[in-house]
Parts: sequence; structure tokens; C-alpha cells
Amino acid sequence: MELQRSRNSVYNIAYHIVWCVKYRKPLLTGKVAEHLKALLHQVARDNGFTIETMEIMPDHVHLFVRATPNCLVASMVKALKGVTARFLFKEFPELKKELWGGHLWNPSYYVGTVGHISEEAVRKYIESQKAGE
Repeated sequence: MELQRSRNSVYNIAYHIVWCVKYRKPLLTGKVAEHLKALLHQVARDNGFTIETMEIMPDHVHLFVRATPNCLVASMVKALKGVTARFLFKEFPELKKELWGGHLWNPSYYVGTVGHISEEAVRKYIESQKAGE
């Protein structure tokens, strides 16, 4: 994992993000899944983060995302879910018939941070700084 750099920071920020189709309906297959993949990459590019890898399951989405320190997770997820829902409904109007209330995505999501060092290693490093004053 290579560190990223900006003018005033060095960072390595990555997330595992998962969200589900409303009611866990298995709608993300075939052309819908293909179009969703392209949309997700486009949204990421437009919003300044990168999707390293993704898996589209019939009823949920897994993403491994790299971001800059100024990218808020909630904003990334909002953009990913909002834009993709709008364009998928436009391209595949039959999806709305499958979903009561007209929402493609469940409103919740999972996010976990991903790093190359453990929580324990970070704690030990921080605690060791005081001893080295």
C-alpha cells in the first residue's frame, strides 16, 4: 500500500462500504449490475475518490474505496447511492415496480476503515510517544 500525498498531508485512507437494495430484493443482476458498476466508478471520479475494487451482489454492493482526508464518508455514500438510484431508475424504469415507495437503496450502510497496521499497533505507538518525551 503506497502512501498518498497532497500539498500538506501524507495519508493512507481506505474504507470497506456495503449497502443493500431496499427489502433485499435481488435486482442487481445482468445489465443492471453492469450499468451500476460504470455509474459507481463515474460518481467516484466526479467526487474525488477511487474505487479500488467492487462486487455487485444481487441484493447488495461491496466497495473498497480510497479517499483523501477531505472526503467525508457520509458524503461519498450519499453521492454513490443517490446518483446511482436516479440513473438506474431512469435507465431501468421496471425497477420502480419492484420496490414499494420508489426507493432503490436501504437508507443504512456499513463502513469500516481499512489500514495496513492494527489498532493495537497504533495504540502502542501513541503510548510510546509519551515515554520518549
